Amino acid sequence: MQWSTRRSRAAAVMLTILAGATASVMAAPAADGKPATAVFAGGCFWCLEQALDAVRGVVSTTSGFTGGKIAKPTYEEVSAGNTGHVEAVQVVYDPSQVGYADLLKVFWRNVDPVDGGGQFCDRGSQYQSAIFFQSTEERRLAERSRDEVARDLHAKIATLITPAGEFYAAEDHHQDYYKKNPARYKFYKWNCGRERRLKKVWEGS
Repeated sequence: MQWSTRRSRAAAVMLTILAGATASVMAAPAADGKPATAVFAGGCFWCLEQALDAVRGVVSTTSGFTGGKIAKPTYEEVSAGNTGHVEAVQVVYDPSQVGYADLLKVFWRNVDPVDGGGQFCDRGSQYQSAIFFQSTEERRLAERSRDEVARDLHAKIATLITPAGEFYAAEDHHQDYYKKNPARYKFYKWNCGRERRLKKVWEGS
């Protein structure tokens, strides 16, 4: 993350999804109690990772990148806004404890769904909010939840719903950043205005 507001050089938010290149760790939700995966983008992956880690039934979260034009991008390449990737979080969860629809509810409450130019202080298409579906059912649930959010907020939703592609884990120091660097993380989150904006969007205050 940068400490100051970043402006995208692109006039429009565009994502190039690597359809058909789904990684083996991004298989559709499995049956028989086996872990399933989901991928969401909501601006700073540190913050989204913290929110999803708190959900009962979530086994693990991984900060990384998806969509884009090159394989195995670095954080510096993605944050520069030139690769087409977004910061994202891959969630491994236990479907017997938490469903995909429940994860969607947590996701929405942790993004500004009307902002199509980034999220909070992080600006540019690399911080676009998005839901990456891996099956027809996930797409149906995502679109239904988006329509519900649009009705609740009386607004057009900018969050993308798009097919999942290859997911690349970010460098090790980005994983569990909120645990490893609590002081820096809290300063970043406060300085970015994330909680204040979320309260305004979802509580109208």
